[in-house]
Parts: sequence; C-alpha cells; structure tokens
Amino acid sequence: MVGLQRHFDMLAFNLAAREDVTEADYNKFVLAPKIMPAAKSHQNFEQMQAYARDLLMRQVIGDGMNLTVTALTNAHFFLALVKATIASPQVSPAAQQIAQESQKAFIAAPLDQKFNQLEQNYGIMCELEDSITSLGFCLQALLQQNGIVKEAQLDAEGRLVLELKALKVLSRTAENQAVKGKLVDQQKVFCLDEAIIFTDLELQLVLVTIASFADALFKSVAEYAKSLQPPQ
Repeated sequence: MVGLQRHFDMLAFNLAAREDVTEADYNKFVLAPKIMPAAKSHQNFEQMQAYARDLLMRQVIGDGMNLTVTALTNAHFFLALVKATIASPQVSPAAQQIAQESQKAFIAAPLDQKFNQLEQNYGIMCELEDSITSLGFCLQALLQQNGIVKEAQLDAEGRLVLELKALKVLSRTAENQAVKGKLVDQQKVFCLDEAIIFTDLELQLVLVTIASFADALFKSVAEYAKSLQPPQ
C-alpha cells in the first residue's frame, strides 16, 4: 500500500503542476539550452498539453495494473506456502518445492486465469475482479489500438464497463472538516470505437479502486491462512 500511496501522491503532484504551467514557462525551458535534438519536430504548448495528458493517463493505468499483478503474485505465493504447509510456520523443502511450482504456473497465467486459480485452489473470489479486468482492457486499447475501444474489449452488451470506487460523504464535522463516508461504485462506460479518456478525478479513483482491491485481497488471504490453522 505504501507504493500505491506514492503513485497517488505523484499523480496529485503532476496534476497540480500541469494546472499551473503556462506557455511562457514551457517556452523558457524549451529555449534554455539554445539547441534542440530535432527542432523541426518541436511541439508547441497546446500540442504538449495534449501529449502530456495522454502520457499521464497511460502511465497511471499501466503502473496501476503492474501494482495489481504484483499484489496478486505476492498473495498467491503466500497462499501456496500456507496450503503446502497447512499453515505451519515450518516450511519443508518439499513444501517449498510445491509452492514454487504452483507460483511458476500462476505467474505464467494471463490475468483472468490468475483470478480463476485463486478461486479454484483457495476459494478466494476477488471482489473487484471485473473492475481490474476492465482496467486491463483499457490499457490494452491504449497501448495496442491508439486508445480506441474495439470488439475485443466489449462485453455481451457491446460495452466496456468500469466500476470505480469513490467516497460518498455521509457526514462532516465542523471543527476539523473530518469526513465520514463509505466507498460506492461509480460506473464509467465505453462503447465501440470510443476513445479511452479519463478525467483527472477518475484517474485518481483508478488508484483508489486498486487500493480497495488490494485491501480486500489481503484480507481474504489472511482469512484463508486462519482457516487452515488448527484450533487452539
């Protein structure tokens, strides 16, 4: 979660920096070296605003998916060890070998099969599996299809649906403005040939959604380990 918070803070910093940058600031840094690698390909301020926005979106979703896969991979190895040792703190060479072979197969599996393995082998159903899968489809469209949704990313109803987690404020104290609330779903829908575009807030909610996914996953892992422990 610490790494995810760093990504969240960096996103907020980048959004704030982009909000305040001016064309004069941009040109000052462009002209500072008095030379360019390829001056004929230089892009003006408006062009770079659009490019930077697109690049940030790809980076946030890409980094988010990498963090998700890392969380799944780490969780699975722990689950495999717990299952091989029946939750014993002593790990025999044989149990270690079993866990490593299981982990090797898990790492090689595509995302949807990773979720299937968690359910079939450990009884763990990931709460936000559909959201993570949809984020993967968004990234696929961004990297392979110039950001355009195609049939491969659509569901049976011809849509790419993404459920993001957002905070619904239930109350706010007047003294320090502390907020009490709960996480709710916020739906974002893409259709065929539509461009993948996220608002600044939606990009932040992508990271909130991944954090919620990881929290639920780690709680399920802990419950699984507890279920294998002998009664005290």
